[in-house]
Amino acid sequence: MRSDRTRGRARGRVRGAVAPRSLWPPTPFVAAQAVAGAVALGRIAGGARRLPALEPRPDLAVASVSVVIPARNEEDRIGPCLRALAGDPQVGEVIVVDDESTDATAAVAARLGARVLHGGALPAGWVGKPWALNQGLDAASGDWVLTLDADVVPGPGLVGALLESVSAHGWDVVSAGPRFVCRAPAQRWLHASMLATLVYRFGPVGSPRPPRPVRAVGNGQCLLVRRQWLRDRGGFAVIGDHLTDDIALVRWLAASGAAVGFVDGARVVQVEMHRSTAEVWREWGRSLPMPDVTPSAWQAADLAVVWLTMAAPVLRVLARRATALDIGLLGLRLGIVAALRGAYTTTGPPLWASWLADPLTAVRLTQGALRPTTSWRGRTYGTTGPVGAARGAA
Repeated sequence: MRSDRTRGRARGRVRGAVAPRSLWPPTPFVAAQAVAGAVALGRIAGGARRLPALEPRPDLAVASVSVVIPARNEEDRIGPCLRALAGDPQVGEVIVVDDESTDATAAVAARLGARVLHGGALPAGWVGKPWALNQGLDAASGDWVLTLDADVVPGPGLVGALLESVSAHGWDVVSAGPRFVCRAPAQRWLHASMLATLVYRFGPVGSPRPPRPVRAVGNGQCLLVRRQWLRDRGGFAVIGDHLTDDIALVRWLAASGAAVGFVDGARVVQVEMHRSTAEVWREWGRSLPMPDVTPSAWQAADLAVVWLTMAAPVLRVLARRATALDIGLLGLRLGIVAALRGAYTTTGPPLWASWLADPLTAVRLTQGALRPTTSWRGRTYGTTGPVGAARGAA
């Protein structure tokens, strides 16, 4: 018969298999995880002071606005965007820059009332989207230019809401985070995990404090800028060689002294970025690490935060090796899930379970950082460095 001491040790081992492990003395891993957690928490805490979400202002009288939409083989996506813009009294003109499409994009755009600009051949050293945007900027006549992606659906009053925010905060350029349409449950599960990495790396949308230029972020899917102001600074040529063109633009402008705003636009704009889970993995995973606009040291630091505070707690819980710190970080992660509900048209169990996708997301971001994709929409480009290396940058 085993002694009471032996039985006690056995019970202790059983309890130790399910109870959080001790944090003391801290191992190097736990110490690193604690530092990363503190960094992430500091960024996330900024959400308590973030600016209010944009509200639709359809009745606001606004200055003349040109909408520029770069489009390459978008015949099956661009329709909802153009129908939403048709007849909008806040929009002076809609310019679709057909970037050498091989489908009926131009015909669809013309039929729906847009002015179609047939883009010129891609010059050496340019990426397709900045090249299309630059041609649209040159052709626009409005005082302001609103750039929209072809898969964006603007709501009534979007232009008024953006211009009101510019006036209120003195911004030179402002972009809006949309509400996402993810139809498939698995797609929503993975997308929400990837979206959470942006919060952990940069904080919530709508921070009232401008970040350092190297950490500035924005959303090129919906971006408003004064036309002549941007042309005087070189237009989109300053970031013409970047695949992550929107982040490159706001960082270059911020470094040049511009006031850059990024706000929650879920009530005024929505987007269906991808049609499948595979597209989310392949296409959003390509751009999320921002390898062509972020110095290597910052990429490594961002990956460390994602691995230590998002992926590791999930893996350690599943392996029954979690510490109290892991449990606390999972609690923080569930809080992020709750905060992101308004960013989706559909929520449900896939959104709440998105934390389980965090290890996969960490793998994809690591792949994207170590082996950046240089092909997009049937074109292959050379690699570029951080924004300081962009053409025209000081």
